[in-house]
Amino acid sequence: MSTADDKSNGISEETAGEKAPPPPIHVQPEEVTRAKAEKSLGFVILFFILGLAASMVVGWVVFPKLLYSKKQQPVDFNHVLHVEAVDNGCESCHFFRADGTFSGVPKLAQCIGCHQEQQGETDGEATFVNEYVLKGRQVPWRVYSRQPDSVFFSHGAHVTLAKMDCVTCHGHIGESDHLKAYEENRISGYSRDIWGKNIAGLKKNPWDRMKMDDCANCHAERPDPGTVSGVEPSARRLFTNAVGIVFPNSIKTGRNSSVQTQKDACFVCHK
Repeated sequence: MSTADDKSNGISEETAGEKAPPPPIHVQPEEVTRAKAEKSLGFVILFFILGLAASMVVGWVVFPKLLYSKKQQPVDFNHVLHVEAVDNGCESCHFFRADGTFSGVPKLAQCIGCHQEQQGETDGEATFVNEYVLKGRQVPWRVYSRQPDSVFFSHGAHVTLAKMDCVTCHGHIGESDHLKAYEENRISGYSRDIWGKNIAGLKKNPWDRMKMDDCANCHAERPDPGTVSGVEPSARRLFTNAVGIVFPNSIKTGRNSSVQTQKDACFVCHK
């Protein structure tokens, strides 16, 4: 082998032993990186808005329809027809007993006097007479305003003493010619009239719902014999109670120092 060949082989061996240079690194301009980040952020915001909108629709439209089941009353009742037929109007069926308790839902004994025999030819009348009057069974009315067992409500205190009209809480049901469907909460078993039609709890009329907040707001506006004006908005009462929790020594003591002992305290309605 010639000397030239030896040299070329030596150069080839040296070249083969060396590592190949790394490929060049392409650094993206700052503007391109920022554009990609903004694009990714835009997708995140878009998905968040779509998810929020979908959850709002499910929570405010679909869920209330699934939460409540509609049930018809055992017998349809025409208030207008009965108010015209009786002597004392609403008080013929809804009255105070001798012991001061209130007869809210009429018992069968109050109906038999007029319905021993079928009056008219309506399906509701036939059902009432054949299934309840003749069999001596009480009608299992579904009460729209039924409160939990832990709540005590005195009609005497509100109607007799406070001179409240029944319409304030029950609406114009005395002017109805049929009974609306009873919407029952599948979880609690209570009527939708307690929470109200609006899932957010908003109301237009005082009879749109019957929650504790509605009672508290009405009672907060009533005069308190122990004060000058007696008007204490619910927001102010909430603030006062919150301050009392954080700073126990900053509020007055005595009968009005506790939600358990003050006027319209918890134990008045919750037994």
